[in-house]
Amino acid sequence: MELGYEAIDIWSSSPLLKPFYHQTGWVSLDEKGSDLAERMRKNFRQCGRKDPTSDMSLENIQVAWDGVLREADLDKFGSAYWNPEAGWAEADKAVEAMLKEATMRGVNYLQGNIVELLLHESPTRGVRGVKLSSGKVIEADKVVLATGAWTSQLMSTTEDILDMEEEIRVEQQVKAAGVCVAHFKLSKEEKERYDKMPVIIYGEEGDIQPPPTSSFLKFTNGRTFTNTIMTSSNHIISAPPPGSQAHVPQVLKAETTSIVNDIMPRVQREGQSAAYWRLCWDSVTPTQDQLITRHPDARLNNLFLAVGGSFHSWKFLPIIGKYVANVLNGVSNGKAKDASWEWKRAGWSGGGIQGAHEKVIPKRELRDLDNATRL
Repeated sequence: MELGYEAIDIWSSSPLLKPFYHQTGWVSLDEKGSDLAERMRKNFRQCGRKDPTSDMSLENIQVAWDGVLREADLDKFGSAYWNPEAGWAEADKAVEAMLKEATMRGVNYLQGNIVELLLHESPTRGVRGVKLSSGKVIEADKVVLATGAWTSQLMSTTEDILDMEEEIRVEQQVKAAGVCVAHFKLSKEEKERYDKMPVIIYGEEGDIQPPPTSSFLKFTNGRTFTNTIMTSSNHIISAPPPGSQAHVPQVLKAETTSIVNDIMPRVQREGQSAAYWRLCWDSVTPTQDQLITRHPDARLNNLFLAVGGSFHSWKFLPIIGKYVANVLNGVSNGKAKDASWEWKRAGWSGGGIQGAHEKVIPKRELRDLDNATRL
């Protein structure tokens, strides 16, 4: 929670990022029998700041914001809370602005597809650099992988070369997970209506993001999936499939459409269909904390990981870099952060730690959804 407030402070005050931040507030609905909302609100109370959240009745939710949720199916929910300090950011524009600022300050930004990590001949010297699909080699004293859902795929060959045991392979730390996202194009009148709404967290089913300047209403299906593959060395890893992420199985489209109808049936009753679909991927950790650490294998002593966003860490964009830099420089980020972000010896057993976003851990395979489409 402390990190969240630190990030919001920058989002709302930085001349660079403030134009892309929208403090609309959010309303979070909690399924009957779930304690997730209470655990999140407990974190507010324990972080030393005033708790901004307040209970909101399901009846009030249906009449608030000009009744955009008047027809929502709320029968499955037991409670809800309102947080006026929350908001959302325009990801593409914020990243573009930060990248432009970084290059102006001297960062050398190169684009290319990495095909492998290169090791020094001496087993104590670690990683030499990376090789691109073009054949170009980029060398560095230290290498940071901020490779999200593609981390296992990139690491797999190196792990094979070093004959790593299963428990030390990165798949035991992060798993590729995907969600289905639908974007609905709004008319001018519709945009004016939905501009008034906050971010809506529809329990574990998904969420709705208000329309930005581009006039799209974004629905995210919260039911995650993974894509496991067998490597040539007979190790099971997860990675997004090759090809366009605009290829969305019809089963996922139907499932997402059903959720949209549960939340805001008016959108589709007005004749709207999704203007475009896509699959969005992230890497998920057993505890849903980021993995920001040096690789524990001594043969990779100059390789660092900054992965494990678990679908909730993008909000840390303005601040996370300094914490990654501390890890690179051997500087502690504090006992609590170091423990949360270190390599987890317990792996996917979890070590008895209850994550804050366990719903994002995938329990189904993308290929099964794709195959069901073809039946």
